[in-house]
Amino acid sequence: MNQTRLFLLFAWVMVATLLWMEWNKESVAPPPAPATTSSEGSIPDLDPSLDGQVPAAPVMTAPPAGVPASGSSQTTTAAPQAVAVVTDVLRVVLDGGEVRRADLLRYPSTADEDSPPVRLFTQDPANYFVAQSGWVSNSGRAPTHQNGFTLDREAIPAGADLKLDPGEEQVVVPFRWTGSEGVTIRRTFTFNRGEYVVQVRDEVINRSNEPWQGFVYRQLSRVPRALEKSGPMSVEQYSFQGAAWYSPGEKYERRPYDEFVEDGPLNRQVTGGWIAFLQHHFFGAWIPQPGDTTTFSLATPSDNGRSHYLIRSLGPGLQAPSGGSAATEARLWVGPKLVSQIQAQQVPGLERAVDFSRFSIMATLAGWLFWVLENLHDLLGNWGWAIVGLVLVIKLLMYPLSAAQYKSMAKMRKFQPRMAQLKERYGDDRQKLQQAMMELYKKEKINPVGGCLPLLVQMPVFLALYWMLSESVELRHAPWILWIQDLTARDPYFVLPIINMALLWATQKLNPMAGIDPMQQKMMQLMPLVMGVMFAFFPAGLVLYWVTNAGLGLLQQWWMIRKYSEAPVKA
Repeated sequence: MNQTRLFLLFAWVMVATLLWMEWNKESVAPPPAPATTSSEGSIPDLDPSLDGQVPAAPVMTAPPAGVPASGSSQTTTAAPQAVAVVTDVLRVVLDGGEVRRADLLRYPSTADEDSPPVRLFTQDPANYFVAQSGWVSNSGRAPTHQNGFTLDREAIPAGADLKLDPGEEQVVVPFRWTGSEGVTIRRTFTFNRGEYVVQVRDEVINRSNEPWQGFVYRQLSRVPRALEKSGPMSVEQYSFQGAAWYSPGEKYERRPYDEFVEDGPLNRQVTGGWIAFLQHHFFGAWIPQPGDTTTFSLATPSDNGRSHYLIRSLGPGLQAPSGGSAATEARLWVGPKLVSQIQAQQVPGLERAVDFSRFSIMATLAGWLFWVLENLHDLLGNWGWAIVGLVLVIKLLMYPLSAAQYKSMAKMRKFQPRMAQLKERYGDDRQKLQQAMMELYKKEKINPVGGCLPLLVQMPVFLALYWMLSESVELRHAPWILWIQDLTARDPYFVLPIINMALLWATQKLNPMAGIDPMQQKMMQLMPLVMGVMFAFFPAGLVLYWVTNAGLGLLQQWWMIRKYSEAPVKA
């Protein structure tokens, strides 16, 4: 196998893949999902200890402002009162059944100094995204996410917003629902300093004369957001956008918006796990307790022609005896894909919300690389220099392979004159030419695949690095030096792509071209230009990686040629 041909094939496959991604990306939200009815049929019992079937949870979501609700299974009363909660990292507006708005205070929407924070949850019709929770019961009325819960004014004065004071570590927001049968549900939202996870606890207190049973449902509802356009190769344009969930049996699964209906319904009984809507750098997720048995489902409810995408966890089922109580808890994640905080939750599979790849092997490899990058950042204090350090670490680890590659290429250069003479001797008789070349390799102990195997081994590393650098929110708007003030945006002056083009051209000049037909040689000569133009639209952090890798590779190859190559051997 010829090393140059393999590199040519790899380069063209890379170009074709990126062009295919560009062709298939959706620069706007996918078309609305087909309308479905606003209610679901019965769902199988979640807990054998509870009699009867589980009633269907309401599918209808509170539509965006200006779109009236209709078709709800219960009569909607006046909208519940909302309260604003401000911590050091979040500004949230919520009522008892819905988190209506969530601003991420430490993440500006753009790199501009006066940019407002990212608004992850919102009722804006163009980017509608909310978290909801309510109850269903066969034992009488129950509060839904649309009505029923009221703010506990005994704990919170009227008209006051809740702020996390400098000396406090958490804020607790209490709500209450009281039914006519003597059943009360107390719901509390707990916000902790520095955290993007909200603790949500429901306690059922039964003062009636009969047992009460019910099922809590927790769901996320949204319309696909309009993606940002930061260039023809904007990473966000082809980052994963859609629903994801994790179950101990099936592990991590995901479904983009345009496949919600085509891939069929989801109705899976799960113990533990989590459900989420993912987008580039940020996500919202419901995380039940590890031992809770719930049912995961997807839906595309529609009201007045406006479709939403919904993922829900129904359960667990609770039974509160007369004069007794029962409680259930869950966590709501609303924030960035911070690896350290996600791992701190100790939830199996939640790290896959950082969607490095749909393939677990590639995602694991990318996770290892990020661990190295994060530690280098702690040491160097800059994500740009951490990327440079990561390349150095990878180069050191792969030195034996790359040394074998460059040593093989050096020997190939030594025998270029003889290879060229063999080609001239046998002309178009490719079979005899190949036989003569193999005899030469055998006689001179040249391994023709010595330069190919290192490239094959490094391909998964390159792909894992690409997704790791693209997906890591830690690099979002992170500066490097001078003109590079955002590693996730393209180089504004194309300096790094030009340097990369020059390094590719210089590297090409060191590669042996003997035995390559003129057409392939012309294609190889065009590759630095093609790759340079393509990299001009990549995020600067990715181009920095490639420039550093290419620069070190060029130095290593030049040194190996000086060390191992001798005077050209003539026939």
